[in-house]
Amino acid sequence: MRDGYAVVSCHVERPLDDRVWSAFERLLAARPAGFVVTPFLRPPHEASGEDPERWLVRARRAAALAPLAHHTHWGGPSQARPPADVDAASAVREEAAWLRSNGLTPKYFCGGGWFLDLELAETLAALGYVDCTATTFRQPYLAAGAPRLQLAGPARLRLPSGAELLELPATHSLGLLGRGLLRLPGLVHVHFHDWELVDRRRAAALQALLRLLRLRRRPLELSELAAHAATAPLSDWTKVTIGT
Repeated sequence: MRDGYAVVSCHVERPLDDRVWSAFERLLAARPAGFVVTPFLRPPHEASGEDPERWLVRARRAAALAPLAHHTHWGGPSQARPPADVDAASAVREEAAWLRSNGLTPKYFCGGGWFLDLELAETLAALGYVDCTATTFRQPYLAAGAPRLQLAGPARLRLPSGAELLELPATHSLGLLGRGLLRLPGLVHVHFHDWELVDRRRAAALQALLRLLRLRRRPLELSELAAHAATAPLSDWTKVTIGT
């Protein structure tokens, strides 16, 4: 499963913040330490006053620099996980349809707040997405029983409908990478957020950690990882860790 490699992704949550976007665009173009950073863009939330046309300009720029991915915040810019009155799967279907109607065809997805339940998983499979919502670790801020998915590594999941969903879990945040650089797993998937790039300490830490990671793991694009993971053994959805 491509041990000895690493992939890097960014949750682009503030694409219409000029300062954040400028920092992110520079990093995406620079390919730090040789890593092609996969941009998971949150679509615009018009109810919060976000301009879809301005967003599309920036999304197309990101897509010209790296394979585009889809990131959802179900409650608007500051609310990642779905509020009680939001149908998570329907919202993702609507966003995906809007993206495609505007010529954007992301192949990868990550749910805000690491939210994933069965209905959403079935929707992602129907959309043809490769999912990156799973993690190899538990998020301490999530309540017990909060819907999520935890896996040991990349996996193909057989859903109750018979559909398959390919999962490429994140293994490290920046903090986890900094603390675990000397005991890395064979395959590393680092994620960070665009807003971290306007914090000088976090931005410097990202650059330094990716340089150190490059000494221990060879950069891999997310598409390459997905191609190799496509032959992983099938696991039943009912046998994976969900909401624990």
